[in-house]
Amino acid sequence: MQDIQTKADIKLFTDLFYDKLADSPILKDIFFERLGPDNWQPHLERVYLFWDMVLLDDTGYTGNTFAPHSTMPIDKIHFDEWLLLFNQSIDELFVGEKAIFAKERAKMLAAIFLSKLQFMNGK
Repeated sequence: MQDIQTKADIKLFTDLFYDKLADSPILKDIFFERLGPDNWQPHLERVYLFWDMVLLDDTGYTGNTFAPHSTMPIDKIHFDEWLLLFNQSIDELFVGEKAIFAKERAKMLAAIFLSKLQFMNGK
């Protein structure tokens, strides 16, 4: 196995992750309800751009990563599942510094998003 190096690598782990997410009893209904049957590909394109920015220093992503999640009915159990599936996807395909960094960044994002949602909901 090699490390994450290209946009094709990012597409590969993102697609694997979303395949896992679509099968998750904890997450699938939330994502299918939010994205509907026709918005998966546009969402994936944005996710590719986000990870391109994080891991390859590409400047194509713009926007607020938290805003779309701020109204979702999610809490710690959802973030734990999201992180588990993300890490599994990375670990099945890659090893190396960028793979480790991707998992660390995902963990940080999950913690920040959860903290913001708990604050917004008075928890």
